Amino acid sequence: MGGLTVWRELRRLLPHESLVFLGDGKNCPYGARPREEIAALAEQAVRRLLQADCKLVVVACNTATAAAIDRLRALFPEIPIVGMEPAVKPACLHTKSGVVGVLATERSLDGDLFRRTAARYGSRIEVLAVPGEGFVELVESDREQTPEAEACVRRAVEGMLARGADQIVLGCTHYPFLLPVLQRVVAGRRVEIVDPSPAVARRTGELLDRFGLRASADHRPVYDFLTFADETYRRRLEAKAFGSL
Repeated sequence: MGGLTVWRELRRLLPHESLVFLGDGKNCPYGARPREEIAALAEQAVRRLLQADCKLVVVACNTATAAAIDRLRALFPEIPIVGMEPAVKPACLHTKSGVVGVLATERSLDGDLFRRTAARYGSRIEVLAVPGEGFVELVESDREQTPEAEACVRRAVEGMLARGADQIVLGCTHYPFLLPVLQRVVAGRRVEIVDPSPAVARRTGELLDRFGLRASADHRPVYDFLTFADETYRRRLEAKAFGSL
């Protein structure tokens, strides 16, 4: 369900585009799975989206991007594929305290893309990377607004706050669903929470224009929801998508 936070930004920025969303509720969470397994699941997902005649694919999952984006682009050169960029760069450029926190899954934090970005832009910055333990499960079970969720978020960020982090990067697309809880936890501390989803939507728009793929202004968009799980999960995806607007 995490990719719905990206779906939301795509719908806002590109209101004339039809969107096909595939939420892999059958195999979620990806965060601690072996890299090769994640890559195979991501390939299966892209093939399913191509069967639905998609003209561009957004890999709306940081873990799948870290594990599979190069493989996907090599396998499917006929379409543009957009991945999730670690938002470490803007956080490092805007920090005043010199301390940046990153919340992500274990596999994302272990990915080459995160390591390269952190090394390039965080050379003089303290980058504190912490797995958001339990975050995905909270979102998948619609428990974002519970005392359990607040306790979970506090455990993850209290160390960052104690060390002076003034930027906290959300490195998993599930995590923006916990944004209201995060904002309560950091209230009064002058901490900026960085969500990369709007930047991904802007990049998608740029590629649509570059390849002449943008829908016309009079196109009436259609929103479809697919899953490798059951129909109950598919209906939950659809309800959560429109409930998040």
